[in-house]
Amino acid sequence: MSNVNLHFDNRFLRELPGDTETGPRRREVLGAAWSQIAPTPVIAPKLLAHSPEVAALLGFDAAMVHAPQFAEVFAGNALYAGMQPWAANYGGHQFGHWAGQLGDGRAISLGELVVDGQRWELQLKGAGPTPYSRGADGRAVLRSSIREFLCSEAMHHLGVPTTRALSLVATGEAVMRDMFYDGHPQAEPGAVVCRVAPSFIRFGSFELPSSRGDVALLRQLAEFCIARDFPELTDAGEERFARWFELICTRTAVMVAQWMRVGFVHGVMNTDNMSVLGLTIDYGPYGWVENYDPDWTPNTTDAQGRRYRFGTQMQVAYWNLVRLAQALSPLFAEAQPLQAGLDAFRERYEVEDRAHLVAKLGLGEFRDGDETLMAQFRELLQQGEMDMTLAFRALADVAPAAPDVAVLDESFYSPEARAQVLPALQEWLQRHAHRVLESGQSEHERRRIMHAANPKYVLRNWLAQEAIDRAERGDPAGITELLDVMRHPCDEQPGREAYARKRPEWARERAGCSMLSCSS
Repeated sequence: MSNVNLHFDNRFLRELPGDTETGPRRREVLGAAWSQIAPTPVIAPKLLAHSPEVAALLGFDAAMVHAPQFAEVFAGNALYAGMQPWAANYGGHQFGHWAGQLGDGRAISLGELVVDGQRWELQLKGAGPTPYSRGADGRAVLRSSIREFLCSEAMHHLGVPTTRALSLVATGEAVMRDMFYDGHPQAEPGAVVCRVAPSFIRFGSFELPSSRGDVALLRQLAEFCIARDFPELTDAGEERFARWFELICTRTAVMVAQWMRVGFVHGVMNTDNMSVLGLTIDYGPYGWVENYDPDWTPNTTDAQGRRYRFGTQMQVAYWNLVRLAQALSPLFAEAQPLQAGLDAFRERYEVEDRAHLVAKLGLGEFRDGDETLMAQFRELLQQGEMDMTLAFRALADVAPAAPDVAVLDESFYSPEARAQVLPALQEWLQRHAHRVLESGQSEHERRRIMHAANPKYVLRNWLAQEAIDRAERGDPAGITELLDVMRHPCDEQPGREAYARKRPEWARERAGCSMLSCSS
């Protein structure tokens, strides 16, 4: 397929040691960062959806996207010139326990595409077995692929650091999945997502060689990552590693603070799902908080321990960074530089969290006592069973001169809970209004800032499920329609109010809408 003019520069393969064996045989891979593996072809690839923004970013025009060979390549049936597929080798802590070698079990990178000096790794998820598949088939079902495709782009448009998604291709093949882990697998339609990022290197990429005592590979991987992905770091030796680790920590802080701003719950913050670039990566059992509950997790696997619940994501990110610091410790003479990076995480998170607090509440600038004001509002949201997204959005419409609790009525899920918190909520609105008036902002500026911080449209699980249901019936148009709404999450979109409703009753307990498994 040489008629497509793309420039690939696959430094990951060229500069890091690879596996001496090729092919998908499951095995432990020592002394190597990657294994050469070709995607497994599928019967009938069909493009269901793509992101025009990502296509443009990568240099694909409309004619290229809609050409038959595009679906062939991004289903795994063919390669453009310069592509050299591989699966990465890494380990990780899963649910707080060291899991050893993990690796790309159903993800295969096609190559590093360079466009206008920017490097983009193209990776197929669901493209077949690799040496790291651990007995699985390496495939992905349509429902999980739609969710990953949509969320990658929705998060970008929300302003949250994230990997991107280029395409969603149906395979024409069935995949067997036990969605509920109850011993009743069913055949589901298969699909492949092409996800895109400057790098897919994870915390676990460094944990694995460190756990094996392979300090040479650990150092080589760190040097490579800095040179390719952090070229602004020009120091030498340990100082360079220290500044690099600090950047990983502060980027992670920025990312998680953004998750908390919009009510996003990752659901499976294992260290192999944490990007060193501070990008949201690996969209599995994610979700958006609907009725506000800091203890909510969308992950059925985590239903008992709730390790990855909404309210603890900052603490989990810190825990994961401590694991990364331990993995990198052989590169340092003492622990102080690593501790400095961890301290920088806490400091940056506080700065980001305060900035989001000020914007979400429309306060102009941070003052002592504002944390208490926010904490009280969140407590009322929980006690009143209020929708987080709708409540914060409506807050901009409460007139400071005459605050009226009725403006928030659409955010309540329970009339009984509303009645219970009504007096306290009215009192809180009075305090908030006083604080807003003290800020001296114009009404127009306050509303503008609050609308930009508080999206009207988020990718609620039930919205994604409606698109999935349509696609499984043979109508993929719902995917594109939903993506189009999510392109402008903070804007008023007349005629699209149905996408900004609170969770309907039918979705309260339905699988795919309330909680999801790791296979989702």
